[in-house]
Amino acid sequence: MTSFNEKLSRYAELAVKVGVNIQPGQPLYIAASIDAAPLVRLITQKAYEIGAKQVFVDWNDDTISRLRFELAPEDSFSDFPAWKVQEREQLAEQGAAFISVVSQSPDLLTGIDSKRIAASQKATGQALSKYRQYVQSDKISWTVIAAPSEKWAAKVFPEVPADQQIDKLWDAIFKAVRADLDQPIEAWTEHDRLLHTKVDYLNGKKYAKLHYTSPKTDLEVALPEGHLWCGAGSINEKGDSFMANMPTEEVFTVPHKTGVNGYVSSTKPLSYGGNIIDDFKVTFENGKIVDVTAAHGEDVLKQLVATDEGSHFLGEVALVPHQSPISDSNILFYNTLFDENASNHFAIGSAYAFCIEGGKTMSQEELLKNGLNQSITHVDFMVGSSEMDIDGILEDGSREPIFRGGNWAF
Repeated sequence: MTSFNEKLSRYAELAVKVGVNIQPGQPLYIAASIDAAPLVRLITQKAYEIGAKQVFVDWNDDTISRLRFELAPEDSFSDFPAWKVQEREQLAEQGAAFISVVSQSPDLLTGIDSKRIAASQKATGQALSKYRQYVQSDKISWTVIAAPSEKWAAKVFPEVPADQQIDKLWDAIFKAVRADLDQPIEAWTEHDRLLHTKVDYLNGKKYAKLHYTSPKTDLEVALPEGHLWCGAGSINEKGDSFMANMPTEEVFTVPHKTGVNGYVSSTKPLSYGGNIIDDFKVTFENGKIVDVTAAHGEDVLKQLVATDEGSHFLGEVALVPHQSPISDSNILFYNTLFDENASNHFAIGSAYAFCIEGGKTMSQEELLKNGLNQSITHVDFMVGSSEMDIDGILEDGSREPIFRGGNWAF
């Protein structure tokens, strides 16, 4: 039986070799919680062994984050430190790779005034807008992975004895990222190939629209001319491959900003801004969100939609079959990195420039002209279920099944 330390070592190696695919002489920036320190140390070691120039670690801590939202003065939430902006932008310009290790408690900011959360999210989004453009146009290599924290593990596995919850979450993460396998790098190579068979099929079709239907959804989504489906691995501007999310089970593209009409309902809780938003419905007219309702977290959801003009529109359309590894685990992670890879989903906010022909080199004005949304935020929410059907609508109006009963129809 593979030991925990062996799995952790494989996970770190995956993050470095598959996630960001670090190159000799390349700087690496890691953003992580102090809960993830053992993993971050291993990632740092493996990056240096490959030849990383220097590894920079930006630590965070849930307790300190909560204290700030409870006690800091009101005007501090509209500020974001200029030096942190300069750090990321300069490293990105130097060709650095970026790893985010998420561990945050889903309920971290429960009870905090939603206006404080919204102000902080907006300030962060505005400050890091240039860095986000590097990310969304594939100029840099980046990946998001996860490590358990005590409160996150307790949220996911409340029925498990407290002293076993973190181990249980580690096991689920290792399985989701294939670190439990004897040859995880080879497994990722094969996974990437299989996802690209779906990508290639959809790119060959060039659908004009998608039509989503389920007992709680009736939504038509126009796709811009020249849209590209993407999935699994990406290529940065230097030609190096990387895997932006680990795990990933999705293929995705961009909607036309003004071409979304109808309504869609959530099928999994959304963890956003340290709060849980659940059982919500979003209604669109000509692309714009015109109404939102939620059984839980409605104020936080409305603040998200009100972030800026672009947060009233969609930036991503992603397809994930209901019968897929994370969905089949029947684990609700309360973390978008995992839950979005168990369900069809959309993203409120900015679009990925690389999801349209020539998009990587387009200006922001050109992207907008081609129908791609722009925003200082990008937040995925889950809508898929075993009851969802999706039709692809061709330019001549004819329809073809893409999903039936929550799974691929081709």
